[in-house]
Amino acid sequence: MGLTGADAPAGSGSGSPGGYAGTVAAPVPAHRDQWEQRVLADPQLLGDIAFAIGGPFHLMYPARVVDNIRGFQQVFTESGITGVVYYGKKANKAACVARACATAGAGIDVSSTGELTAALGQGIRGADLLVTGPEKSDDLHWLAARHDCLIAVDSIGELKRLAALDIPVRVLLRALPAASASRFGMSAEELDHAVSETADYPSISLQGFSFHLSGYDPVPRAEMAGQLLDRCRAARTSGHPATTVSIGGGFGVDYVPAADWAAFREQATRRWFHSGKAFESYYPYSFPEPGPAMLAAILRREDLAGRLRRTETTLAVEPGRALLDRAGSTVFRVQGGKTRHEHGQPYRILTVDGTSLSLSEQWFDSEYLPDPVLWPDAPGTPTATVVGAATCLESDMLSWRRIPLPRAAEAGDLLVYPNTAGYQMDSNESPFHELPLPPKVVLSEAPGGRYRWALDQSRH
Repeated sequence: MGLTGADAPAGSGSGSPGGYAGTVAAPVPAHRDQWEQRVLADPQLLGDIAFAIGGPFHLMYPARVVDNIRGFQQVFTESGITGVVYYGKKANKAACVARACATAGAGIDVSSTGELTAALGQGIRGADLLVTGPEKSDDLHWLAARHDCLIAVDSIGELKRLAALDIPVRVLLRALPAASASRFGMSAEELDHAVSETADYPSISLQGFSFHLSGYDPVPRAEMAGQLLDRCRAARTSGHPATTVSIGGGFGVDYVPAADWAAFREQATRRWFHSGKAFESYYPYSFPEPGPAMLAAILRREDLAGRLRRTETTLAVEPGRALLDRAGSTVFRVQGGKTRHEHGQPYRILTVDGTSLSLSEQWFDSEYLPDPVLWPDAPGTPTATVVGAATCLESDMLSWRRIPLPRAAEAGDLLVYPNTAGYQMDSNESPFHELPLPPKVVLSEAPGGRYRWALDQSRH
């Protein structure tokens, strides 16, 4: 969505008796799980971790990942169909997430030898791995075939390279949706050719078809799945197993309450942003049918669930962000701040001990909007605040928006960005300025109703 003009009034923000007129942005508060509430209420835990780490860090709560997986699995059960969940590993590389997938009986979608070996190392069996990506390397093909992984084939050339390995391999053929400009997948004619080709390769077992769609509309996903069900039926008549259709990922996440998101969209103005910054679009931070609910909506369309049952076809999904919903937060320490005035109104510019590379919406020239929480909680005067990084780049801002923090932040305080586990944590982190990458800290239940923490086992 676009912003209104620089001089447009902001109106009153949701939940604010006095409104958020002028240069102070309306709040965009995130939904919080019980584990997050307990962490924020603990008078020592965050401070102790920050002291031990000595820099920014990511909090992970893998028990929530298990719950999210089971939510998708419950939809399969209630719909009476056979389904499988593959976690899109690119969304977060933490070892604890892969271990949570193994615990919950989910597979993992990988696209490199590094992701494949990391998944194996956390207990995911090769048969539970789906290998995706365009024109995969020969090394990845060989390793995937050796471990009996399911491989999504992106082109006829890739299919021929797999056949040349002369190792038994299970494949899905990735379809290019009609009218799509994507560089991934095969056209209808190419799919027909690929199905015919597999008959000439005794080492290739055609298990079915896959696709990916952008956006979050259930209807085109159900329609495309129906088309690939027809292809599975046709392939079976030619002797292929063809028992699986994968509809990919893109399951929405509900970050903030609908009323607060609507207030932001309706009232946002350039005056809410440092230097009048504007963004063309944002992730839809309020989502009416997130994750499993979106899967249920897809299955209701086109009698998709009924068709899957009647044809005894397995439905595969590849969620990334949706399996990480409310499973992690990112914590920065305030290093200092200064006051600036714009349009006659003061606001604070904070500098924290990390960079915007840890809030990856900046990768898409956008802003991560859920409000950070200032810790510790203490009385004070509400203060409009933007957040900058500890680098020499003018554009390196974690939050351009003038967030209404409950008090003026001071050096040593912590800013906790909520729900960052899905893509935000490490999609494009790098040791810029030779700053170390923020480590991932894994929380688990301990006796006495408290949390204990340990560093994640990831190699990164």
